[in-house]
Amino acid sequence: MLRLVLATLILVNLGGLGACASSTPSGEDAGSSGFFDATTTIPDTGKVEPADASSLLDAATPAPGEDASTPVSEDAGADAGPVALRPAKVDLLIVVDNSRAMQDHEQVLANSVGALVRSLVNPHCLDATGASVTPQPSSGQEACPSGSSRRFAAIADLHLGVITTSLGGHGSDSCPASEPFSCPDGSTNTSQDDHGHLIARTSPCDGAAIPTYLGQGFLAWDPQARLTPPGSADQSAFEETARQLVLGAGHAGCDFPSQLESWYRFLVDPEPYASLAVGASGRAEPQGIDEVLLEQRASFLRPDSLLLVAVASDSNDCSVRESGQYFLALQSRMPGNPNVPFHLPRARSECASVPNDECCRSCGQQPGDCPADPNCAQGALPEKDDHLALRCFDQKRRFGIDFLYPVDRYVEALSSPMVPNRAGELVPNPLFASATAGGPVRDPSLVVLAGIVGVPWQDVARSPADLSLGYRDHQELEEPRVMGRSTWEGIVGDPASSSMPLDPHMIESSSPRSGTNPFTGDALAPPTSQPGTDPINGHEYTPGLKDGVVVAPDDLEYACIFELPQSRDCAVVLTGDCRCAEPTNDNPLCVEPPGTPGARTLQTHAAAYPALRQLSLLRHLGAQGVVSSICPAQQDDPSRADYAYLPAVQAMSDRVASRLAPPP
Repeated sequence: MLRLVLATLILVNLGGLGACASSTPSGEDAGSSGFFDATTTIPDTGKVEPADASSLLDAATPAPGEDASTPVSEDAGADAGPVALRPAKVDLLIVVDNSRAMQDHEQVLANSVGALVRSLVNPHCLDATGASVTPQPSSGQEACPSGSSRRFAAIADLHLGVITTSLGGHGSDSCPASEPFSCPDGSTNTSQDDHGHLIARTSPCDGAAIPTYLGQGFLAWDPQARLTPPGSADQSAFEETARQLVLGAGHAGCDFPSQLESWYRFLVDPEPYASLAVGASGRAEPQGIDEVLLEQRASFLRPDSLLLVAVASDSNDCSVRESGQYFLALQSRMPGNPNVPFHLPRARSECASVPNDECCRSCGQQPGDCPADPNCAQGALPEKDDHLALRCFDQKRRFGIDFLYPVDRYVEALSSPMVPNRAGELVPNPLFASATAGGPVRDPSLVVLAGIVGVPWQDVARSPADLSLGYRDHQELEEPRVMGRSTWEGIVGDPASSSMPLDPHMIESSSPRSGTNPFTGDALAPPTSQPGTDPINGHEYTPGLKDGVVVAPDDLEYACIFELPQSRDCAVVLTGDCRCAEPTNDNPLCVEPPGTPGARTLQTHAAAYPALRQLSLLRHLGAQGVVSSICPAQQDDPSRADYAYLPAVQAMSDRVASRLAPPP
């Protein structure tokens, strides 16, 4: 029977027996015992019960319950002061998924970031009916035409920073901190672990730095020269530098992106670690404090600003828990024997039909009170059922364990005055802490999370036929639409009850799906369909197809696709992420190049996958959340309101307008 030696003290039985028992001292993070351990000691009681992998780390995560709309009050913390309302300053954090598949989406984002800056520093002037007037001022320092006023006071104090979703392998052998000779020029790629730090580079490979305010990693918009020394007053230069920061994220980062944990690390984590290592116990152990990150946070984040976090990603969140043995979710080679591939244990049989069943767990754990399961006698999963690229997909059903942080962690981070530190003790949340005793604190309504994510724009637009009318706001997303069902039910479903999204485009699957979008009437088309049969995602396809044979599914079906401004032939392009390298593919992103029948190597579209975790968070945030699609409606006509990510920019502007200082 195959056994994986994690360390001299811990053996993980891939055939079904648990590891050595361990105890968890009172007050210690229960997750530090590792999810394969047979037992866990309940703090303060000494009572030993079977470990439950799905809740092993819950002791370190506060239970949900705080109303996200409740203002922070005097008892929010020892240093809490008056609540800051309608500020005249903004801290804008742009979170860029820098995994390989993001190269096309990143370009769209870079081309749209200038519009986002302009929406804040030069908001539109509106007439008495709320319509934009013509002409508009060329800068925020100019007055509006007679009879009109701005939506809000032009922001003359703006911090803009960029981070990526790459946090390394969380203790695994995936996504190393440095990858020698992996860049096109033979240099070292260090962008698979950006540590949650602000980035200021032209690319992940050449190492050239982009000048930032006082070298602190962010840009400072300061047309009134109130800073010492003054910040930027040249709007065009500011916008161009912001564009360069976005492009500097690159697309050579970790392919297991932490879209949620990345901003949590930078903005919220009370004790961000300096390093994460697998110790002698075989468990991931955070080491030290990342003082560089804390310095960047202290300089970037003001207690009396509106905080706008914009996250752009083409895939679902993969924020792996950073303790215990959760890192094995991303492990590619056998620890101690890198010549042997590592595969996770099978899940118990209950997981296939009821992932929330109390007996749904890994065969690598002791069964507790659950009956013996013959499925666990088959050894580890084979390659065809455990491709590394799909380790973040459908974890509870496939592996019996949810390796990711619960979404509640991020709801609390953006709404609660207290968050847990490394030991599980509740401490003041940096988002809602004053800089000085009795100083102002930020109200939760002044924290806005905007997701530019994998969801058909037709599902979340006010009109499925016309994105120029804008995206639905949080109230419109809750309104009944088809057969009394809301947009949220269409795009997220109910994860708590394992109910799938009503729109089949939003169901994660490694094999072709079927069904019809309830909002548009567009049906999923089989892989044999002509390109564009389904206007939302082209058609389904066969992941893992090699020379006409399915070797092992290595990808998921798409939520949406969009046309590229310029096609590329993957038979010629040898760098970057080219999705059409396999000539026999049936991928909706690919067609036959002119004059090359039978070889579908010309990539004409890019894609996105269902962003279920990000959308679930945005749903829980209510008025603090903004939803938009990373699949743009069109990129041909910049003059139209549905160009690139302009609808997402408009949705963000709409959400913050009533929260910022009114025009003078």
